[in-house]
Amino acid sequence: MAESAACPAFQLGRPRYDQGSFLGRLRHFVDIIDPSTLFVSEVKFSLKHPDVQRDDKLNCQFKLNCAARTASLWEAQKIKQAIIHPDTGEKIFMPFRMSGYVPFGTPIVIGLLLPNQTVVSTIIWQWLNQSHNACVNYANRNATKPTPTSKFIQGYVGAVTSAVSIAVGLNVLIEKANKLSPATRMIIQRFVPFPAVASANICNVGLMRHNELSEGIDVLDNNGNVVGSSKIAARHAIMETAFTRVVLPMPIFVLPPIIMSYLERLRFLQSNRKLLLPIHSVVCLVTFGLSLPVAISLFPQMSQIEVSRLEPEIAMATDCKVVTYNKGL
Repeated sequence: MAESAACPAFQLGRPRYDQGSFLGRLRHFVDIIDPSTLFVSEVKFSLKHPDVQRDDKLNCQFKLNCAARTASLWEAQKIKQAIIHPDTGEKIFMPFRMSGYVPFGTPIVIGLLLPNQTVVSTIIWQWLNQSHNACVNYANRNATKPTPTSKFIQGYVGAVTSAVSIAVGLNVLIEKANKLSPATRMIIQRFVPFPAVASANICNVGLMRHNELSEGIDVLDNNGNVVGSSKIAARHAIMETAFTRVVLPMPIFVLPPIIMSYLERLRFLQSNRKLLLPIHSVVCLVTFGLSLPVAISLFPQMSQIEVSRLEPEIAMATDCKVVTYNKGL
């Protein structure tokens, strides 16, 4: 079959697009976060793509044959990558997949950005947001080493506590700023979720994946064989993921307040106040949907690192100059 730029020759387990460029990663992750994969039932998953066989563990194995179309194989692999964890081979619970991040996370973002928040509403929305983030971070972590339930609970409590504390603290400071006019105070309060969420997201990733720092993560050679376990690679994986969690909320929590501040001054919306919430929801949905693939495309999921930068025992175990690890999402 002739290879084309639109549909390159299928390679089992290899990404369809070049992961060495930002554009290639962006196209790859647009596939991964495609919400349509949420609606692929188990029956459809096994019947719609005859080239995909599923075992009892819900892992996917591809059976190549000459009659199979390349496009169908890429579509099958896209569904597999969106649903199945690359380390465990297990199906990720729907709300915690990257393809479910926007559909399940947008209502929470809308709640966080509602004007005139009280302390109680701030606590509730921040708790919901960081609870969802904690589960997404855990479900998409590097799972080459088992994580005890106690570690998950400790990370969850720490992540939620930090988020609520930061958000409430910022709101209290703004309320005590007597020099600010009520209008200015309200505008600033709309931007409070960003620093609160961004800083809490760093804590969330670090705490939910702290076990990787103590246990290390598997690094692979050019043939996909495990070379050893590296704490240094784990640190790189968590730092890269945390950085994406700072970039992700930037447009989500900055652009909608700016856009809504402008729209609310329009005469049409001033006379039709009931339309503000639907329009606000659409603005949040669009910014979230555009921000997610951009943020997670900053680094490849299967990242590489030079062996010379890792532990001596890793260098002694392989002749490869570069090894690969699952950064997580």
